[in-house]
Amino acid sequence: MSHNRILVVDDDPDIRKVLSVLLGSEGFAVEEAENGRKAVERVLAGPSPDLMILDIMMPGMDGLEVCSRVRDTSSVPILFLTAKSQDQDKVAAYTSGGDDFLVKPFSQTELLMKVKSLIRRHTEYNTYPARYADENTQVLAEDVVVDIRTRSVRRNGTRINLTDKEFDILRYFMEHRGEVVQNKDLYESVWGEKYLPSAGNTIMVHVLNLRKKLEDDVRKSKIIKTVWGKGYRIE
Repeated sequence: MSHNRILVVDDDPDIRKVLSVLLGSEGFAVEEAENGRKAVERVLAGPSPDLMILDIMMPGMDGLEVCSRVRDTSSVPILFLTAKSQDQDKVAAYTSGGDDFLVKPFSQTELLMKVKSLIRRHTEYNTYPARYADENTQVLAEDVVVDIRTRSVRRNGTRINLTDKEFDILRYFMEHRGEVVQNKDLYESVWGEKYLPSAGNTIMVHVLNLRKKLEDDVRKSKIIKTVWGKGYRIE
């Protein structure tokens, strides 16, 4: 039985109860926070949960601000679960540092699939012994080094805090180094969902976030290059 910890953040007690029962039946240890302030305090107090399920529309501190604040100190996977369903809502969620997005009312099966996938990537890829690191290190630029086993990235010796989704995108680029990666192939491989034209905005936001963390100047990218009309490529 799983003992992974999930923090459910929603101002609606009924939603928190439904999620607690559903996730608890799958063996997850569920904690609840009824507002954004308490969620941030919980993460800062540690230990970090293995996943955060986060609503956007909450009084006081909304989910986007919660996500941004959490990202200052933690790479915990964040699944937005919200009634907001427009493309601009998804873009805002990913821009703030979210890993995935699910619209209310939601399918319990789809929720559990996303939860398990996010936790699996976060926990399994961060438990490899450090002795394997040298075998799996790649240099993207003279100051950016990526360790596949530990899913870590360092720039000038300082660790960069990437979300799980950002690292998955970077790893896919690295696996196809020198090739032009098209949006469709990237999305269906990393997100595991059928590509639709609207997903292009999601990819664009994640790639922009990666560039901000890896590059000196996102307008003159030296690592992740845009091949106009085709996709992206790293050398």
